Amino acid sequence: MNTQKTFREVIAETRAKKISIGHFNISNLEALKGIVQAAVKLNVPVIIGVSEGERDFVGVKQTVALVHAYREQYNNHPIFLNADHTYSFERVKEALDAGFDSAIIDGAKLSMEENIAMSKKTVEYAREITQKTGRDIIIEGELGYIGSSSKILDAVPEGVGLDPNSLTSKEEALAFIQATGVDMLAPAVGNIHGMLRSGANPKLNIERIKELADATNIAMTLHGASGISSEDLFSASENGMTIVHYNTELRVAYRDALKASLEKAPDEVAPYKILASSIEAVQAVVEEKLKIMNRIK
Repeated sequence: MNTQKTFREVIAETRAKKISIGHFNISNLEALKGIVQAAVKLNVPVIIGVSEGERDFVGVKQTVALVHAYREQYNNHPIFLNADHTYSFERVKEALDAGFDSAIIDGAKLSMEENIAMSKKTVEYAREITQKTGRDIIIEGELGYIGSSSKILDAVPEGVGLDPNSLTSKEEALAFIQATGVDMLAPAVGNIHGMLRSGANPKLNIERIKELADATNIAMTLHGASGISSEDLFSASENGMTIVHYNTELRVAYRDALKASLEKAPDEVAPYKILASSIEAVQAVVEEKLKIMNRIK
């Protein structure tokens, strides 16, 4: 896939097709390589996500350089870079100044007023960059608390409600979008961050997803997709979720492959040999998810 399209254009095309773009988090080169290889193999767009902690580990500018290098290597393949879950304007500014294509300003744990104020400030700064440089930056806001850690969980995160009254309402979403000008919205629709140890996360409220998509008429993001069934993922994509986030399932696949590699060859000391199977494991998970989101047989 050779394209000069902006992230905004790719999002619009994806919405029109009622499919989803896969968003996968990384914290090292091996995971990045596995994700990119999967997207190039299937010839579909992909988003690389790095949270605040992941950016601190890899490096903000270093992540930009790595993603740009892969983009160029694969003939300008649509590989976009997102500053995932960022909790302050200052950290968003840092990522955007370094060259990120998009950012999520996460004020879900704040009051509605505080969330709006921080999100609006972020959108205004992104627009300033666009005016000065021509870079088209996407800003996503988050409304509704779904937890905050990509890890194995024994129970639904404290403070997360899954009943209809606890989910993001269309009234809240419309008010938030109008007040902030965000390009995309991450609502609470029965999803949680992390993956339950049982391997099966709660079912999504597909009816609420469709209601929000119809009412807001902007792209929406499903966070915490690890552990969600293929059926729910398919329905979420079909009913308005334009971007779908994965992290925990990739981490588990990476860890399990690494553990098996070390057990198989305990005397091996070459990292590129030890970690080869982890790259393959990540790629396999990403391919599986991308096929569902893009309706690839």
